[in-house]
Amino acid sequence: MSNPNIPESDQNIESTESFDTILKQYEQEHSRRSEDDRRQINGTVIAVSADTVFVDIGFKTEGVLPLSLFQGAGEIVEPGTKLLVTVKGRNQEGYYELSRIRVEQPKDWTALEQAFADKAVIAGTVTGVVKGGLSVDVGVRAFLPGSRSGARDAAELEKLVGQEIRCRIIKLDAAEEDVVVDRRAVVEEEERSTKERRYSEIEEGAVLSGTVRSLADYGAFVDIGGLDGLLHISDIAWTRVEKPAEALTVGQQIEVKVLKIDPAGKRISLGMKQLQPHPWDAVEGKYSTGERIRGVVTRTTDFGAFVELEPGIEGMIHLSEMSWVKKVRKPSDLLKTGETVEAIILGINLPERRMALGLKQALGDPWADVAERFAVGSQVEGPIVSFTKFGAFVQLAEGVEGMVHVSEISAEKRIERPQDVLRVGEVVKAKVLDVDKEKRQIKLSLKQLVPTGFDEYLAEHKAGDEVSGRLIDVAGDYATVELGEGIRARARIVLEPSAPAETQTPAAPDLSSFSSMLAARWKNGPSVSETKAQPVRAGQVRSFRITALDEDAKKIELQLI
Repeated sequence: MSNPNIPESDQNIESTESFDTILKQYEQEHSRRSEDDRRQINGTVIAVSADTVFVDIGFKTEGVLPLSLFQGAGEIVEPGTKLLVTVKGRNQEGYYELSRIRVEQPKDWTALEQAFADKAVIAGTVTGVVKGGLSVDVGVRAFLPGSRSGARDAAELEKLVGQEIRCRIIKLDAAEEDVVVDRRAVVEEEERSTKERRYSEIEEGAVLSGTVRSLADYGAFVDIGGLDGLLHISDIAWTRVEKPAEALTVGQQIEVKVLKIDPAGKRISLGMKQLQPHPWDAVEGKYSTGERIRGVVTRTTDFGAFVELEPGIEGMIHLSEMSWVKKVRKPSDLLKTGETVEAIILGINLPERRMALGLKQALGDPWADVAERFAVGSQVEGPIVSFTKFGAFVQLAEGVEGMVHVSEISAEKRIERPQDVLRVGEVVKAKVLDVDKEKRQIKLSLKQLVPTGFDEYLAEHKAGDEVSGRLIDVAGDYATVELGEGIRARARIVLEPSAPAETQTPAAPDLSSFSSMLAARWKNGPSVSETKAQPVRAGQVRSFRITALDEDAKKIELQLI
C-alpha cells in the first residue's frame, strides 16, 4: 500500500532503489556462490529433452547440460543417472549452467600464460570445425589440430562441436594471438588415471554392469567403466556357444562377474554364466543310472561323442559304447553333430559333473538270450564276417558272432589258415559246441556236421552185431580195436580156459593134408579158428560183438568172442 504522506514520484524512486539494491545483493550472493560451486557436486538427472539434460543439484533451480555432450561421448543418460558436475553460472532462462569438467577457463592472457607455463589443464568449448582441426574457445580463440583432438575420424571430430573439453596449451604467441591446444594428451592421461583407479577399486567376485565393446571368435570385450574385460566364449552361458555373436551384440548392456584380475598384465576376466544357477545342481534328483534319455550330439572327438541332454548338461558316449555290431573306428562315422539320439545313462559323477552314456544299450543287448537262441548241439547258419590266425567268425544274428576254430573246420585234412578254405561272405552251417554269455563267446564246428566213415559205420550197425576187427593195443582186460579206416572201438577181452588135450595114440601122418594146410597158411595167414586158440595180442584179427553204440559221443563198445 502507498504511503499517503510521501509524493507518488518519490515513492517510485524509492521502489526502484529498493529493487536495484535487492538485485545487486542477489547477484553478489550468487556470484560468491558460483565461485564456491566450482567444487564438484553430486547431481541426479531428472529429465532429458531433445537437446538438454536437466540435473537436480540440490539448489532451488535445476542445472542443465547439453545432450550432445553425452551423445558425442557415446554415453547413455536417463532419469536417475548420477553425475559429478560443477556450476559455471546461470543462463537466460535462469537455469544453472553445469560442467562436467572441474578446471576453469582462463579469463585473460595472463591466466593463459600462467597455464602454459604450468602445463596446466584448462577448460574450453569447441566452437566449430576448421581446416586441419577444431576451433576452441579458451577465453580467446585457440586451434586444436585434428591429430591432437583424440577423435578417430571426421565423424567423431564433428561430434565434439559444442562440447566442453579439457585441454592443455602447447603453443602460445601473444603477439600473433596464436594459441594451440592439445586434447588427446589430456584424454590419454585421464584414461590412464581412470584405469589405475578402477583397477584398484575392482575386486574378484564383484558383479558389474558393462557394455559390449567388440566381439571376437574367442569372446567379447566388455567396457566396465573405463576398463576393458574379456568375456571368454566359454563363460557366456552354460550352454555351448559356437560364436559370441549368437548370444551378444555390440553396444548391449550386460551384467558380468569379475572372475580374475591380473594386475601385472592389466587383464580382467569376466563371466556371465556364473550369475546363473549351474544346471548340474539339479542333476542328482533329475537323472538316474539306467534311465533312457534323448539328446542332441554337440560334438565328436577321437574317443567319443558329447550329447546335450538339456542346456548346460552333457553326457559322453564312449567309442566302445556305440554299437554291438559295427567296429566303430571314429564316432563321426556313426554320429553327426546336431543329430538327436536315444541313449542309456551308464553312470553319473556329480563331483566331476560327468555323465557316461551308452548308445548300444538303448538298442537292447543281443547277447541277453543267446543260450536259448543258440543252444549247445544245435545247428546254426550264417556268413563268414572275418578271419584271425586261429579261426573264422560267423555272424549268427545282429550283434552276435560265433567262432570256428581252425581245428574244427575239416575232419579230412589239416588246415593251416582258415582263409585257405573259406571266404568272407560265404554262408556256412555249423554246430554249436559251447556258449559263454559272460565272455560273449560262442564256439562252433563245421566238421562235426560233415558225415564221416564213423557216422556211416554207426548207421549200418546195431548192438548185438558180430564184427571183425584188428587189435591195436591191449592193456589188461581191455583193448583198442580198429573196425575200419579211422573207426576205432573199445573192447572188453574175456579169455576162456583152453580144454585139456586127450591122450591118443598118434596116427600115421597124412602127408597130403599137411601139405595143403601149409599152402593155405602161406597164402591167407592163420584162420580165425586157429587165431582164437592163440593168446590175445596186438595185430590179431578177432571176432567181437557190439555191446553199445553212442552216436552223439561217437563211441562203440565191443566184447571179444
